[in-house]
Amino acid sequence: MSIVSEFREFISRGNVIDLAVGVIIGASFNAIVKSLVDQVIMPPIGLLTCGVDFSRLKWILRPENPETEAVEQVAIQYGAFINTIIQFVIVAWAVFLLVKLVNSIRRKEAEKPPEAQPAPSPTEVLLMEIRDQLKAQNGVGSKTPPTP
Repeated sequence: MSIVSEFREFISRGNVIDLAVGVIIGASFNAIVKSLVDQVIMPPIGLLTCGVDFSRLKWILRPENPETEAVEQVAIQYGAFINTIIQFVIVAWAVFLLVKLVNSIRRKEAEKPPEAQPAPSPTEVLLMEIRDQLKAQNGVGSKTPPTP
């Protein structure tokens, strides 16, 4: 089998395509969550904290020197890190809710009682009676041999 045909077979499997769709949807969901955090959640929090913009919070380790271009500012941007933590918590919560929903659906499916067997038709009942009579005549199922 050539490598091209193996690759074609690999790609055509449903799991790979499902995974690709999941990655694309996940990337889009991440963009939505980032927008939610940056544009909806953080502005009211900034308002409650006297106008603090969390994305700009940082500890400056070495300030920038405007006289020379060689010396750049070195800073720990903990505000952006706080935003990223909030984004992670939102994504983790959404994944948790999705897994919880799937598990509850699976549990309900497992708890369903099995479907009742339909009553045998009159023909089946007659055939079972004939079978049982033949077994009784031939001694099948009994420990004593049949009488001649």
